Amino acid sequence: MDYLLLFLGISLLVIGGEFLVRSSVSISLKLNISKMIVGLTVVSFATSVPELFVSIVAAIEGKPDFAIGNVVGSNIANIGLVLGVTAIIHKLSTDRDFNRFYWPIMMLFSIFLYYFLSTEQILSAFEGLMLLVGLVLYLLFLVIRTRTKKDIIVEDVDVSLKSTSYFKVLIWLALGILGLYYGSEWLVSGATGIALDFGVSDRIISLTMVALGTSIPELAASVMAAIKKEKDLSLGNLIGSNIFNIGSVLGITALLHPLALESPKMLSSDLIWMLAFAFILMPLALLIPQRFYINRLKGFILLIGYMVFIFMAFFKS
Repeated sequence: MDYLLLFLGISLLVIGGEFLVRSSVSISLKLNISKMIVGLTVVSFATSVPELFVSIVAAIEGKPDFAIGNVVGSNIANIGLVLGVTAIIHKLSTDRDFNRFYWPIMMLFSIFLYYFLSTEQILSAFEGLMLLVGLVLYLLFLVIRTRTKKDIIVEDVDVSLKSTSYFKVLIWLALGILGLYYGSEWLVSGATGIALDFGVSDRIISLTMVALGTSIPELAASVMAAIKKEKDLSLGNLIGSNIFNIGSVLGITALLHPLALESPKMLSSDLIWMLAFAFILMPLALLIPQRFYINRLKGFILLIGYMVFIFMAFFKS
């Protein structure tokens, strides 16, 4: 039964997330918000909502390590698994925006998260607010840059959604909210039951199975983009979800319900892995051959690193 709940939970999160993205984009376009801003803000936030629902449900049910582990594991999966697999299919470019903007900001958010949790072993409401404010400033800076820099690559936005009827949009929105609500409930319940069956902690399950489940939409979208596109893919859009995960998911969750660490391994191991995966992107990009690209070889390095992380998470538990 737990495995069925896990499967249904992940499925509903994926479906609910898709309906939420469609309805949000349609409403934004109807309000005459530019395609560029919709891609930078609405789509990016909507794709992080599954992680947000899971973390909020976990926090309310008194599982702070589950809530934090979901985001930490998802960020690791985004780089090790999603970027790794995508680079194996098609090399990824690391342009000036990545070197000077996306990577440093991702590192800053990751370091601040580690600092907040290491000081008093808790992510307080005030610290959650700081993360959320940091995300808002990041988005404002992005929007301002789009007015002076026209070659910024953003999330693909289907402009045909603007003509969707309000009735259909409301149906999509309702389906999205229901899917995310019940999906997060069933996912947390199923994952908790599996953790008890295997004798491992909620932390391990959230870092691995749950994080993998909530990263499936990013993996599917990135793989399809790598298969279809002939030109180099931008790395900035792919790692931007890590910034949103920390800023919006943990920021909002902590604001609603402060997150106190239960396991010291979250600090001594899991967050270190997250920082390491975030940091390694820059040295990999500078390595030859093919400097300023994450090519197939470097993709294999990231994927192997992710497999080692999964193995160590279960082995050390």
